[in-house]
This record gives sequence, structure tokens and C-alpha cells, in this order.
Amino acid sequence: MKLKFTKMQGAGNDFVVLDGIGQTVVLTPGFAKRIADRHFGIGCDQILVVERPQAAGADFRYRIWNADGGEVEQCGNGARCFVRFVRDKGLSAKDEICVQTQAGLITPRLEPDGAVTVNMGAPLFEPKRIPFVSDSAAAVQSLEVGGSSVQITAVSMGNPHAVQVVDNLDAAPVSTQGPLIERHPRFPQRVNAGYMQVIDRGRIRLRVWERGAGETLACGTGACAAVVAGIRRGLLDATVAVDMRGGRLTIRWEGAENDLNCAVWMTGPAVTVFEGEIQTDES
Repeated sequence: MKLKFTKMQGAGNDFVVLDGIGQTVVLTPGFAKRIADRHFGIGCDQILVVERPQAAGADFRYRIWNADGGEVEQCGNGARCFVRFVRDKGLSAKDEICVQTQAGLITPRLEPDGAVTVNMGAPLFEPKRIPFVSDSAAAVQSLEVGGSSVQITAVSMGNPHAVQVVDNLDAAPVSTQGPLIERHPRFPQRVNAGYMQVIDRGRIRLRVWERGAGETLACGTGACAAVVAGIRRGLLDATVAVDMRGGRLTIRWEGAENDLNCAVWMTGPAVTVFEGEIQTDES
């Protein structure tokens, strides 16, 4: 049997989007890995599935699989592609939709200029909710990695992040240290490892080693987590341009000075690349 798909990208973070409303979609870890394989499949960082909602008030349910075949809670760049997909496919006529995820409800909105803004909800700092093994919710904490100590900010944006500040992003040990942080025993559900270089109070550069996907060209929740971390550390203003290898996102959070429960807002691109079909079995 063949499965229709749409290949999309948001700032270089690429996705295979599957309409689980107009066709039957059954994803096993093995099939998800085959779809994501860049040599034997379609190739992507994550697979996104559009489904009918199960939560009251939601327009759709949004499910996410990483390239390693594991289902995860949240993906910010994917959320922007999600609203673009449902509009382009005629599944909704709304500019703003309410979407159910494993991490809760989010509200992506299609802007008049074609960009997409997403209310990503409030960041979580309580260690048990990240989850992170710690007796403290302090903004900066030490983590022993590979025989040395690094200073991180642990935060959840619906998925766990460990953000550190570096002087030179190009020289950051993303590919060597990132996998060690991802599987660090103090993060029982693994973690996304973010490396942030502060350019000024309104701009940062960022690289992220994503849990289950490796380094990607962009990470939406990683951008949100980095800005939140920088604001909590007193390094950034409320609105920040985040430059990643795949493009720029704009993140706004006014929580540090007012209310830590304020939502984080993310704005950036969502682009359709191509469409096609893939065989659901090996035949």
C-alpha cells in the first residue's frame, strides 16, 4: 500500500507530514526510521502526523516521531509546518488553530506575510516536570559531562532542554558533547542539548543536538529554551532574533521580570518542499 506525504521545512528543520485524517497512518518505530532515512527513505528530522483531536476544544491532534523512530512530545518548527499543511490541504479555513500535542495544547497562527507564529505555552523549570534530577530549579546548574563540568539551564518547552552559553558557537562541541548530554543519567527521558552564543541583548546564534535526531539545521523548541535561559540569566531582552544554520526565528518571552508562567511566542517560516508517495511495506 502507498502512503501520501508532504515534505516540508521550517528554517531547515525538515519534516515528512502525513495526513492521518484522509488516509490510514500506522507508524511503527521501524517504519518511522525508514521514512526518515536520507538514503533509503524520504529523509527528514521528524515525521509529523495530522489526526482528529481527542481533546475538547482542539481542532487537530499533532503527533511527532524522531528520526530514530521514537515518538516525542513537541516540535516547534513542526508546529509551524502543521498549520501551513492543514490550510494548504483544505483541512481548515482558520488562520489560527488549536492543536493537541502530548505536551498540551498549542495555537499556531498563519500571519499575513506567510510566516507562522506559535504560542508555545509557558516554560517549565521544576526539575520533576522537565524531567531533570536536581534538588534545585536555579537558572544555572552544573552538569558533569565527559570528565568536566558545564553550566546549563534546564527547562522544558513541552520537551526537555539543557542550554549552555558558549563564546564561539562554531567551535562548540555539539557533535561530541551533545550525545553525552542527550543521554545523561540526570535526564531520565533524554534531553536536547543547546549551545548559545550571545551576540547582543536582542540576538543570539544557536546550535542544537536534538534528542533522537542529532544536530539539526534549526530547532524551534530549542530556540525558545535558549531565549528563556538567556533571559533568566539576565543576558537577553524579551524579544530575541535566533540565528541558526537553517535560518532565523523570532522568540518573545516576557516572563522573567513579570511572571514565569507567561507563554513563549515563536515566529518563523514554514515551507512546502515537495509531495509524493511511499510504500508502506518492503515490497
